[in-house]
Amino acid sequence: MFYFWRRALFSPFVFFFLSLLVWATVGALPASLFFSLLLLIHLILHLHQLKALDFWLANSDERMVPDGPGMWEEVFTRLNRMVRQHRKEHEQHIAALQHMEQATSALPEGVTILDGAYHIEWCNPLAEQHFGLDCKRDIGQQITYLARQPEFVQYLTLHEFSEPLVLCGARQDELTLSIKLIPYGNNKLLLISRDITHLERIETMRRDFIANVSHELRTPLTVVNGFVETLHDMPNLENSMTRRALHLMGEQTHRMERLVDDLLTLSKLENTLNTLQEETVNVSRLLSTLHQEGQSLSAKKHTLRLELASHCALLGNTDELRSAFSNLISNAIHYTPQGGEILVSWHEQGDRPVFSVQDSGSGIAPQHIPRLTERFYRVDRSRSRETGGTGLGLAIVKHITSRHQARLEIASVEGKGSTFSIVFPVSRRLTLPAEEAITA
Repeated sequence: MFYFWRRALFSPFVFFFLSLLVWATVGALPASLFFSLLLLIHLILHLHQLKALDFWLANSDERMVPDGPGMWEEVFTRLNRMVRQHRKEHEQHIAALQHMEQATSALPEGVTILDGAYHIEWCNPLAEQHFGLDCKRDIGQQITYLARQPEFVQYLTLHEFSEPLVLCGARQDELTLSIKLIPYGNNKLLLISRDITHLERIETMRRDFIANVSHELRTPLTVVNGFVETLHDMPNLENSMTRRALHLMGEQTHRMERLVDDLLTLSKLENTLNTLQEETVNVSRLLSTLHQEGQSLSAKKHTLRLELASHCALLGNTDELRSAFSNLISNAIHYTPQGGEILVSWHEQGDRPVFSVQDSGSGIAPQHIPRLTERFYRVDRSRSRETGGTGLGLAIVKHITSRHQARLEIASVEGKGSTFSIVFPVSRRLTLPAEEAITA
């Protein structure tokens, strides 16, 4: 009831009713003056309340909500309720943000949030250490202005974020980082960085150990194999069992020599200091040579065909490509039954050059395909021993493929055969003069 009378007291209708009473009592002019005075007082009161509202809104956290007559009391009450609700939601948002920052700070990886133009929006303390950033100072800066390694800049330029980038010597302390960019949200990027310096040192030790042991094994194996061959060729060696034993010893030493050679090749390919020596590779001519070698290896047990649908060349290393192509061809010959067909082809998918080897062998089960390029991984160990494989051929092919920015694709159907393809990037495609191109 009191609130009703407070609101009614300051209503213009009340002023008008009072003015009518004055008009009826003392006349029109005094009534007009009285009504104007009431309106002026009403206006002054509203201006006073507006000023009180502005004063309160300027610092609503520390000041009490003003007390106003009439409808102002209801306005102040509603505004105060809205401000308190907004303050509560704001505090909840700040608490959630602090919780997220604490969680990302505890992660074992560096986390940096970038916009579509690679400007830094936020980073956790570990990312500051990895890239030498200052989160308060460098917000809004482009990441390439602060991390200027050419490999990192190229990684961002290519927009191919499916594989992580290993960045060696990321800072002066010889830090080695594994970097992964993950697009998310509305044109945002999450830059994840992980310190793999210790893992790289262990991997380097492993590579050096394998290379050194393989190198040291080569000389004694050569000596042993030489003596075995000498004994086997002796004319007075009549015992058949002795000859068979020497023959088996010779086969195994040859196999060990191939294994040592493959280990040394793999160690060389894995060496980060071994940069790719690029040249123009006439693939058609190279495949013609490998086709002849494959026919000799097959000894007419298979139908080995060469199809040159493209005469483009490659920018790459001849020796490495020869090794990769030769490994795939020899694998097809070894794992294809007698009388089977093998197709070696050089063609293009769009603008991308493609080398492929298709065989009619027994095929590979789907669960084995993802692991084929692992060192010493064998689908059938007994069959691998029969063919004399080392288990490193496809690992070598995978490394050579990666060094040429290509990808190895494997398609296989059990009982029908397999197709191994190396798809090269357009940037490595070269056009040969007509007189240098050869046909199959």
